[in-house]
Amino acid sequence: MIGKILGDRYELIEKIGEGGMAEVYKAKCLKLNRYNAVKILKKEFSSNKEIVEKFKREATAIANLSHNNIIGVFDVGTQDGINYIVMEYVKGKTLKQIIREQGKIPSNAAVEIAVQIAKALECAHKNNIIHRDVKPQNILITEDGTVKVSDFGIAKSVTSSTVAHTTEVMGSAHYFSPEQAKGSYIDERTDIYSLGIVLYEMVTGRVPFDAENAVSIALKHIQEPVVPPKNISPEISDNLNNLILKAMEKEPIKRYQNSKEILNDLVKIKNNVDFNVVNNNFDEDYTRVMAPVNVKKPAQNEDYEDEDEDDIKPSKKKVKTIILFSLIAVLVIALGALAASLKLRGSTSKQPENVKIPEIVGLKKDEAEKKLKENGLNMNIMEVVKGDQPEDTILEVSPEVGMEVKRNSTVNVKISGGVPMLKTPKLVDFDINAAKQIIQAAQLEVGNVNSEYNDDIAKDTVIKQYPEPNTEIKKGTKIDLVISKGKQYAYAKVPNVMGKTPDEAKTLIEAAKLTLGTVNKKDTDKKEEDGKVISQSIPEGKEIKEGSSVEITVGKYKPKEIDVSDLKGLKFKDAKDKIKKYEKDYKINFDYKGINGEPDKDAIIDKVSPESVEEGKTVVIEFKLP
Repeated sequence: MIGKILGDRYELIEKIGEGGMAEVYKAKCLKLNRYNAVKILKKEFSSNKEIVEKFKREATAIANLSHNNIIGVFDVGTQDGINYIVMEYVKGKTLKQIIREQGKIPSNAAVEIAVQIAKALECAHKNNIIHRDVKPQNILITEDGTVKVSDFGIAKSVTSSTVAHTTEVMGSAHYFSPEQAKGSYIDERTDIYSLGIVLYEMVTGRVPFDAENAVSIALKHIQEPVVPPKNISPEISDNLNNLILKAMEKEPIKRYQNSKEILNDLVKIKNNVDFNVVNNNFDEDYTRVMAPVNVKKPAQNEDYEDEDEDDIKPSKKKVKTIILFSLIAVLVIALGALAASLKLRGSTSKQPENVKIPEIVGLKKDEAEKKLKENGLNMNIMEVVKGDQPEDTILEVSPEVGMEVKRNSTVNVKISGGVPMLKTPKLVDFDINAAKQIIQAAQLEVGNVNSEYNDDIAKDTVIKQYPEPNTEIKKGTKIDLVISKGKQYAYAKVPNVMGKTPDEAKTLIEAAKLTLGTVNKKDTDKKEEDGKVISQSIPEGKEIKEGSSVEITVGKYKPKEIDVSDLKGLKFKDAKDKIKKYEKDYKINFDYKGINGEPDKDAIIDKVSPESVEEGKTVVIEFKLP
């Protein structure tokens, strides 16, 4: 297979991986001159239409997904019976390889990896794609630490068929969910379960359920409680332990309900936010859809512990005895109630037997208890919960307000324990954007953000916070921040040194706490600019950092030269006006060689020397006769 070119562009260079159904090759794209990974379905599966369809489904599933943590798919094709997918080439290792090398991964690194996996799953789930085979073998880690989720080969689009019952179990036994093991309904929560197992393996170095065969492992997923990862690796935090256990709940309704939820908790753990992972607890009286529970009657040859026959089928004599004692007990209770009633009638005036529970929700505990006693009722505090209501406020009543109950009955109440207190997270040394994310994740608000100069701390880094870290505060409290503006520089205004000598310019520049830079020279035909500053590199009045340099340019006088060569070849009568202009404008003297007085008007100018002359100098003109 090495050297083969697929699709007239992908040259297979070397084999870099192999799975149960496919082989992966490193290939070079001859058109784009880059490396790709090419996954090729094994020959023994190429004749199976269903497997080929599932193989191609991977390309279909992720071709439209664009995310940094998902392996990109570029092309798919069939050539000479070879089914292949062209993917992004990633240089690195699988997460499984890293776990095998390290034994287990430190919790902070494991959380960072899990955050990136969760981001990839969130992207897939938003596009209605369930991976169904999340495991360390399908997670690649690049050399720079970027996580890439791959192998969507058994991924499934979320359609009506997804939730249909199926007897086909897809996925890898150590990592699939209980509902996958049962061939039951699946949705995005099955990927969350698998992510929980991947996290479990990262922090403990082993999978939670293992056995000799896949069936035994599947049964453990369904029936066996998981050993908390903290029991194996005590160094992990309680929140990380609880997050993993919540992700691995056997009932999907008790897990994180979507990848965004688990991602949020992972980010909080990563940023050391003070919070508690909240379990999804549901009252037992909620309506549930359940399959019938079939209790199999033990066969005679099965090994069950025998029960005493009298416990199973009481004798007639025993039944009579039970009935007799029951009648006696009822009679005693009735006589006691009658005596108590007669005593009450004789000692007090007649009061109504039943009373209505008054409205006490919203009252303070003492007020509510007083009101109940006035109505002949007692109060029992059933539960104290933190919430938005002030402390000791009655939140719920059982039985409900307005119901009739017997006088002297007890009314159970739930009261507020006050607003729950949070602890301010540590924000100092975080970038301002990261600090804002941590504040929001902690259910707090960003307050005033001020800035100040700091010579040692980088710009936009938090240097102070109010309240300080670990201060007890209420939900929604505003956290004020002070961020660094970086090193403070003093600024100076550039002075005007135009027309000054170099020494004068230097004195002025240094007085402004600046330095004189390069002193350049430039010719000038103006005598007044000779030895004076004719330009400066930074204009007057501009503010620059103290100590900055200012370059100057000093004029060097060079008399202007006038070109008089245009007189050559002219008759004197035609050149006369030009000569007068040169004399007037440039003070040039003209000497007519060999002629006293004014030349003949038709005399022709033969030579002009020099042809270019400085102002105030003499030019000699020689004539010739026409």
